Amino acid sequence: MSLDAALSIAAGGIANVSAQLALVSHNVANAGTPGYATEVGTQTAVDAGGIGMGVATGPAVLLTDTALQNAVRAQTATVAGLTTRQGALQAIDSVLGTPGQGQDLGSLLGALGNQFSTLLNDPTSPTQQSAVVAAAGTLANGINTLSGTYTAQRQNAQNAIVSEVGTVNAALTAIGSLSNQIMAAKAAGTSTADFQNQRNAQVATLAQNLSVNTLVQPNGDMIVTTASGTELPTHGPADPLSTTGANVQPGSYYPGGGIQPILLGGTDVTAALTGGQLGANITLRDTTLPTDQAQLDEFSQNLATRFSAQGLALFTDGAGAVPAGGGVPVQSGYVGFAAVIQVNPAVTATPSLVRDGTTAIAGSPTGASAFTPNPAGGPAGFSTMITRIVDFALGADAQTGVAQPASHTTGLGATGTLSAPYVAPATLGDIANALVGAQSADSAATTSTLATEQGVQTTLQGQLTTQSGVNMDTQMSQMIALQNAYGANAKVMSAVQSMYTQLLSAIQ
Repeated sequence: MSLDAALSIAAGGIANVSAQLALVSHNVANAGTPGYATEVGTQTAVDAGGIGMGVATGPAVLLTDTALQNAVRAQTATVAGLTTRQGALQAIDSVLGTPGQGQDLGSLLGALGNQFSTLLNDPTSPTQQSAVVAAAGTLANGINTLSGTYTAQRQNAQNAIVSEVGTVNAALTAIGSLSNQIMAAKAAGTSTADFQNQRNAQVATLAQNLSVNTLVQPNGDMIVTTASGTELPTHGPADPLSTTGANVQPGSYYPGGGIQPILLGGTDVTAALTGGQLGANITLRDTTLPTDQAQLDEFSQNLATRFSAQGLALFTDGAGAVPAGGGVPVQSGYVGFAAVIQVNPAVTATPSLVRDGTTAIAGSPTGASAFTPNPAGGPAGFSTMITRIVDFALGADAQTGVAQPASHTTGLGATGTLSAPYVAPATLGDIANALVGAQSADSAATTSTLATEQGVQTTLQGQLTTQSGVNMDTQMSQMIALQNAYGANAKVMSAVQSMYTQLLSAIQ
């Protein structure tokens, strides 16, 4: 081997060491970058006719486990979705109250029943008549507040959906741009590692908002699909997904009820977008919160109609009417009633109506018995109306031996596609407690599941960090080894230089 070859090999070694040191520096600088995978240099021995000719420095590659990386992304979507759901349900839970503690629906209804029982002891008392009206108002206000919370959380979900669609679009566009750079670098034989790390960061953003699958092509391009298999374009329009905002009301619904779909090239893909924050908000907006609202609407309609059936229209809508049932879907006549339920203005103006009654009842063998209101100037101690409320409106029977009409638990909501997660109880108090119990349990279950999934996420992230993250000890060891290699190559060059000098001196 000639001195020229030895010098060339040493120079190549120094160039290789310099490239490796640059990678170490880059890795150390990104040690705290979320999701960053360690970049590793590649090198191959060079020979000519079996004679070693040094080292060739290849493009840097990522140190990563694709299967583990995909598992982390899937878990990220799961945790992000549960976190979003938990936030909405906890807001509702704080308004639901705790059964028996005074502010929940069952307690407010119980307080109204107690006021009627007290009035039964002295029907002549104007003060107690007003106390009944006040308790009814407190119950109606509690229902209104809870309904308003559902609507507020649905509006929050709708607003978040619009924002998250924008985030997904930006990530898809960035993935496409980075894929173009990766394909170009791959074709040129240069490193794609930096571009891959950047693209992985964009995929992580996608996973926060949506459950996605990715498939890297041989040319370096990446195909992105939803969990259900719908392909999300990365090289198409700047904003492949589109939707519009909406002013969500209790009766709003998707599709066709004032809430617009999420479109991909003109096709509704809302149902295909699951997981992550976006998927969770779609479920909250279209299923969870409308179901909660439907349960409250059903309770409110039962409350108003059971009182009215006994001859006291104590609760009405904003127009002073008791909403009728019997429509198709079953709640078509009272979707959103909980938002507007109030004490009948006529009763508010004349509290004695809680003693006398408001409406004559003809009576029915399948419903309430006949009733005639106490006329003006009638007995001040009239108690028939009060007894009917205490014994029947608040009880399991419409009259002795005749059960109350069953509360609906299926076919609920504006579309008739929702169901309550409980069997219809017989009394108003039990309906209220079932509603509060079911919705509180949903919140508690979400919180518990979130804690479990966060533990899984922590484990997976730890494994991925161990496998592909920047290990400072390893990087420092490599740096020391590279320093030694640099010094050794430099000594070779120095020795060759010295030999050249000696050779020239000998010739002269």
